[in-house]
Amino acid sequence: MKAVFNNCLKYENGRFVKTDFSEFTLQGGQDSVFKFNNCIIFPAFCDVHVHLREPGFFYKETIASGTAAAARGGYTDVFSMPNLNPVPDCVESIKQQLDIIDSDAVIKVHPYASITVGQKGEQLSDFEELAPYCCAFSDDGRGVQSEEMMLEAMKKAKALNKIMVAHCEDNSLLNGGYIHDGEYARVNGHKGICSESEWKPIERDLRLAEQVGCKYHVCHISTKESVELIRQAKKRGVDVTCETAPHYLVFDDCDLQEDGRFKMNPPIRSKADRQALIEGIKDGTIDMIATDHAPHSAQEKSKGLKDSLMGVVGIETAFPVLFTQLVKEECAITLHKLIELMAINPRKRFGLELSPDDYCVYNLEENYKIDPDEFLSMGRSTPFEGMSVSGKCELTVCGGKAVWINRK
Repeated sequence: MKAVFNNCLKYENGRFVKTDFSEFTLQGGQDSVFKFNNCIIFPAFCDVHVHLREPGFFYKETIASGTAAAARGGYTDVFSMPNLNPVPDCVESIKQQLDIIDSDAVIKVHPYASITVGQKGEQLSDFEELAPYCCAFSDDGRGVQSEEMMLEAMKKAKALNKIMVAHCEDNSLLNGGYIHDGEYARVNGHKGICSESEWKPIERDLRLAEQVGCKYHVCHISTKESVELIRQAKKRGVDVTCETAPHYLVFDDCDLQEDGRFKMNPPIRSKADRQALIEGIKDGTIDMIATDHAPHSAQEKSKGLKDSLMGVVGIETAFPVLFTQLVKEECAITLHKLIELMAINPRKRFGLELSPDDYCVYNLEENYKIDPDEFLSMGRSTPFEGMSVSGKCELTVCGGKAVWINRK
């Protein structure tokens, strides 16, 4: 299989240069020639927050379908979250996931181990036993409610040189809410989730991380207070990084519709929160963008804002959505910055090498509307449905092997 590049640019060391090859042989596949004209070759993307749903919830997504979707989006590394069945809280359980990854994944998958047994927040998992098999520790989907347990977990993570990856949510402040406690909730009679339920646990964890000296990473931040807390912690020298997701950077709660595809946790917040997130990206407070790709069945997402399950898909749409909205239309960040957020910084934080044999090819001039029926993910529920975007992934190469080719 050969790839022929005509008039293409390649991203190297923070700048775009003319590609140094016009024809390139790819591993695998049939004896075909694929031509790419006027495209840009990026380092392949890395997503540190993906729900692949297997083992346990294969009717929502499988490792095969989820990694195929990631490849279509330009990713060659994804980190799989632990809210599975069985929960990866012991070696036997995490090996079940690793066996499926070995047999079915088309790109590289790095599994998290859970912080607590069964993600119940009652007893710590065996960190020492799990450490050789996992990328880091997280109870994503649930916040660790006990300060004492989080403190002990951080001490164990530091001893093992592992990152604590935290879903920050104070259950005592939720009060039955399911969207942001803002204008849309008030006008339409919905129960809101207050911002404090996110930033208060972040405040606690930053204090603990500073005390212990462990590596700490905050999942899917969505509030202006979270940004400021992390900004100040970095100034104090706390070893903290954080991520946000595309839907928090594109929408605010006035964009909500009475549809389950706008329901996720944490929720889409206010205009002020969205602007604070963008400023946090500009000044380096926010280190990376992760999708929190969280597929559910059509039935589970068909019950409106109130009763649908939380979670949306986004790994196939992240780059075109962010390129269109933040780079092309709003000029909020540069294309260089977007590549740092999606490819460079995630690997740097989690200790992954960026191989020259991992890259994706995008046609930035391709304009189209996002159609979930074209997704390779089994999930179809996305707030970006129908959005007009620029930028289509034409090719993704992982370890020198073509794992996605746009044949249309």
